[in-house]
Amino acid sequence: MKSGRQTTVRKRTAIAGAGIHSGLPVTLALNPAEADTGVVFVRCGANGEPERELRANACSVTATELATVLGDESGVFVSTVEHVMAALCGLGVDNCIVEIDGPEAPILDGSAAPYVAAVDRAGIVSLPEPRRFFKVLKPVRVVQGNAFGELRPYDRGFRVDVEIDFDHPLVGCQSFGIDVEPTIFRRDIARARTFGFMRDVDKLWKSGYALGASLENTVVVAEDRILNPEGLRFADEFVRHKVLDAIGDLALAGAPILGAYHSVRGGHRMNHAVLAALLDDASAWTVVEDRLPIRPVQAAIESGIRLSIPAISAS
Repeated sequence: MKSGRQTTVRKRTAIAGAGIHSGLPVTLALNPAEADTGVVFVRCGANGEPERELRANACSVTATELATVLGDESGVFVSTVEHVMAALCGLGVDNCIVEIDGPEAPILDGSAAPYVAAVDRAGIVSLPEPRRFFKVLKPVRVVQGNAFGELRPYDRGFRVDVEIDFDHPLVGCQSFGIDVEPTIFRRDIARARTFGFMRDVDKLWKSGYALGASLENTVVVAEDRILNPEGLRFADEFVRHKVLDAIGDLALAGAPILGAYHSVRGGHRMNHAVLAALLDDASAWTVVEDRLPIRPVQAAIESGIRLSIPAISAS
């Protein structure tokens, strides 16, 4: 959404499943929140504590290996938040308290569609306060080997363009881009599932990943075919899912972005690196309401938008 008032979910709604990497059962609940709250994950029952809050912003990102992980200095973390964040961002939900009773968000069917359905059950309501945006003022680019990502000015809203290049005949080179708004997100992105290659399974399991993966929540690519009986939901489902991930990762800006993102051969690590590079350069962005500047950077910090980003190596 490019303008208007802040929003939240109308009522509490819960969804249960298992984590794709941990395999552990978990329940996640979306709750209404006041204006200027943003998205906050409340980890229930972690390390003997009744609850711990983790703000869904770039400052809280502690890992980006195969998933985006939020954590704090106490060691409490919530992994695989990107599909939840993509659904909230794609539908235009600004404020939400996300309660979770395990270390990883449920993977469900491997896409953001179940989270979209949860938001639909709860409903979306407008709040009196105006929506604030991070407006990109100049290009910010990160290069990592043969991959790169870039955020650049784009006054029409938030756009995401992704190119992938996998050494596999069933995937190969694909590209897809959208202007992120609810109708397009629902139709073109939300149902795209996470995917993996059979050739990587043993390595992932030995490293403690993908313990909850199955044909119910992952598109599994063998050497010569897709193993899922139903096949693909889109001919280019692979790149569409990477767009989904990028939307979720960039939603950790802490406010909607007015800008265009382009990545080539990227992933969670690249998405976070570009967002960190943007927020670390105070001349590259400003905070606006309805596209008009509302305050200098220091006032934005005082209003609760956290900007200090952990150091990330990028070439």
